[in-house]
Amino acid sequence: MITKQQYVEYLICTIGNYTGTHLAEHLDQVSHDVISDYLRSEHLTPRGVWELVANLILDNPSAFLLVDDSVQDKRYSRFIDLVKLQYSGAEHGLVRGIGVVNLVHSAGDGKDFYPIDYRIYAPDQDGKSKNDHFAELVINAVFAKKIKAKRILFDSWYASVDNLKLVDHLGLTFFTTLKSNRMVSLSKEDGWIHLEDIDWTEERLQNGMMVKLKEVPFKVRLFKVVATNGDIDWVITNCPDETLTTQAAQEASDVRWQVEELHRGLKQLTGTEKCQCRKGRSQRNHIACCYHAWLSLKVKANAIGKTLYQTKEDLLSDYLRAELAAPRIHAFSPA
Repeated sequence: MITKQQYVEYLICTIGNYTGTHLAEHLDQVSHDVISDYLRSEHLTPRGVWELVANLILDNPSAFLLVDDSVQDKRYSRFIDLVKLQYSGAEHGLVRGIGVVNLVHSAGDGKDFYPIDYRIYAPDQDGKSKNDHFAELVINAVFAKKIKAKRILFDSWYASVDNLKLVDHLGLTFFTTLKSNRMVSLSKEDGWIHLEDIDWTEERLQNGMMVKLKEVPFKVRLFKVVATNGDIDWVITNCPDETLTTQAAQEASDVRWQVEELHRGLKQLTGTEKCQCRKGRSQRNHIACCYHAWLSLKVKANAIGKTLYQTKEDLLSDYLRAELAAPRIHAFSPA
């Protein structure tokens, strides 16, 4: 028999290898079949993440909600449920994998952040699109979790008309980006024009400008944010504050990168991509345990004032110090 605690603690302490076979080799009286049966029979859900973090988040109206998705790369797996061909931002192209849509709560730039909900993207199983999951996550956060955060960040993938209308209807302030081919209207007389065709005066560059989006019943403020390398982000918000500057909008939008830190940490520190079980339920349970492992590392890292990566590396450092102090295998020397 194996428990969730044992499986999560294995994900925390193992380095590189996150398979059931590897766990069975290092856990007394537990076979690979026992681990496979555990992953196949459990029914862990995203609700478990909220139960773990509900008392950890610093929730207030000035906090942020972040929405983004990640693909668990399974390009070499041909017989795993939930795997489908989909776009991966990390790969900048299509890849076979399991998609996960995450909702993260952030206290602000440079401050603590935690995942509070997620959804597995499996349209062949449940018929839901990523935008369906977006709506479900946000509505659930507002009404079920009673989240107080009033600002929400997401990228252009989720900047659909329906999502913008939903977020505004819920009384949230969004900061998101537009794709460069999106058209806007400055006035009825000007009609619809491409973003690149706008006359960006110095005043508009500093303070943005009000524009109309097709089928969106309210105006948004548009900002042209130019990075040091010349890349341009078209940031929009429904924030009513007329004194909002481009710099302030950029600073708010930049908080979204914390969700990328979560994606990277889940993959590199807990092995979300490494489970080779074929059943979809096993994959879901493995991913749920990975969130638990990440949160465990996060809590420990905060307690000792280190990063998650340093906290995990300390486990290997302890082993290395012990071996150097009393090596079990000595350097060979010829007689």
